[in-house]
Amino acid sequence: MSKYHNILVAVDGSDEAKRAFTNAVNIAKDNHAHLIIVHIIDTRTFATIEQYDRTIVSRAENYGQELLDDYQAEANQAGVDNVTTVIDFGSPKVKIPKDIAQKYEVDLIVSGATGLNAVERMLSGSVSESITRHSK
Repeated sequence: MSKYHNILVAVDGSDEAKRAFTNAVNIAKDNHAHLIIVHIIDTRTFATIEQYDRTIVSRAENYGQELLDDYQAEANQAGVDNVTTVIDFGSPKVKIPKDIAQKYEVDLIVSGATGLNAVERMLSGSVSESITRHSK
């Protein structure tokens, strides 16, 4: 009997996220679970940047989609057949635990301890810390 049915892994391109992904794939294989790979494009800083570069959002979306496609192929090659990828916009601290985890009825969230945004982590806490606090 499987312990986990729907496993969400948050990825951002960091080494920590890659390790989290590898762990999530192994857990999904062991439990014959559905793997949901999520990349959130944090749009909170785009308003200022878009004044200077209007292509920033589309470039971020293209990067995120390529990242998800690569991770999905890797999960499939590792033997995980039931894989969903999700790309969304907003705050990962809110989107992951409150929106996406609930939508997919996730019973395990895997994320790296630190990601790409060291400055935000120092000022307001990490995404993984927020996920832990706000997830059911």
